[in-house]
Amino acid sequence: MNTPLSNLVIYNGYPLSVAVALIIHIIIFFTLLYLQSGSEAQSFELIKPTVIKALFIDENPQLRNRQLREQRRVEQQQRQKLQRDEEQRLEREESQQREAEQQRLEREKAALREREELERLRALAEREERERGEAELERRRQQEIAAEQELKRQQELERRRQEESAEASAAEAARTEYELVQSATTLIQRAVQEMWSRPPSARNGMRAVLQIRMLPTGEVLDAVITQSSGDPAFDRSAENALYRAAPFRELQSLPINVFNTNFRSLSLIFEPEDLLN
Repeated sequence: MNTPLSNLVIYNGYPLSVAVALIIHIIIFFTLLYLQSGSEAQSFELIKPTVIKALFIDENPQLRNRQLREQRRVEQQQRQKLQRDEEQRLEREESQQREAEQQRLEREKAALREREELERLRALAEREERERGEAELERRRQQEIAAEQELKRQQELERRRQEESAEASAAEAARTEYELVQSATTLIQRAVQEMWSRPPSARNGMRAVLQIRMLPTGEVLDAVITQSSGDPAFDRSAENALYRAAPFRELQSLPINVFNTNFRSLSLIFEPEDLLN
């Protein structure tokens, strides 16, 4: 509420108490002037403005302002002290929290290092066990390889002995078969030659080849001229000699495999090499 009194206080910078004191002193002053006219000078002298002056001095705006400033400064210092104390308390709490966090991290690191060391030791033990197992497996594998190689060597020696024996047997059989074949062939050639009647038209250089099919009993199934001499009489004489000489009983004593290989089908050559013309 804006009143003349409040405006006066505001414009002059005095607080309300100073203004009220001023008004009271003015009233007292005028009252004393009024009483002076009807009373003695001694009565007027009894009232001295000492208290009033003291009141004015106590209520001096500048002093009051200084007191307020001092109060505000003290309050500010107290607030600053409280703020510093609070900041220090917060710093101590933060420091304690940091220390607690650091200690927790250190404990976690120590636990982690311990776990890592345990893992390393376990991995080392597992690796050593695995290496021992691998070494044992390698030793067994080498033993198996050595045994297998020895077995192969023995088998190879046995195979070579069998091959050598088979080769010797085959050589012996071949030699025996060759001898049988040569003997039977010679007998057939001699028998046919003995039954051959050389025709008058035969000349040196003539050549007739007969392809003969026979049975294991020595009988001739058929004979075919595969290469003619050019002289029908010479060719017929060869055929007649073959049939007259058959059957060849010597073939009955041959093994069947030798017969099938060499005499089941036989080529017989007629060449009059002993003629004079």
